Amino acid sequence: MNELDQNHFKWIKKALRLAHWAAQRDEVPVGAIILYKGRVLSVGLNKKEGLQSPLAHAEMIAIERASKKLKSWRLEECELYVTLEPCIMCSGAILQSRFKKVIFGALDPKGGGVQSCYQLLQDGRLNHRVLDVTHWPSEECGQVLSDFFKKKRIK
Repeated sequence: MNELDQNHFKWIKKALRLAHWAAQRDEVPVGAIILYKGRVLSVGLNKKEGLQSPLAHAEMIAIERASKKLKSWRLEECELYVTLEPCIMCSGAILQSRFKKVIFGALDPKGGGVQSCYQLLQDGRLNHRVLDVTHWPSEECGQVLSDFFKKKRIK
């Protein structure tokens, strides 16, 4: 594994810890980490059930926190690591925030806004594109989601 791969692995693993934490709280297990100049700026995990808000996705929470910390909506120097392919809402927020890099784990074949259903982050019709989008396939990212929904169906 080269240095870049090791770095992606490290941050996806940390985002997975947040996803597991969300699952323990009966939230869809998704975790997000935003880095600024190589350091953690903010984190987020799904809180839709707890906050009773359709906006409380892991990415949205992390973006809001990062913007407050930097006192700017422009997150141009930031990188986002997230365990699940962002949906179209989160992809819109990523574009509006001007991220330079997005790395995600599991694909979302039913609602992905980055690769699976839509390719919003690199759509040439929009005024901004994320220059570096990486799907970092992680069996564990997909497994935590599968396990969560399997338990839900049993209940």
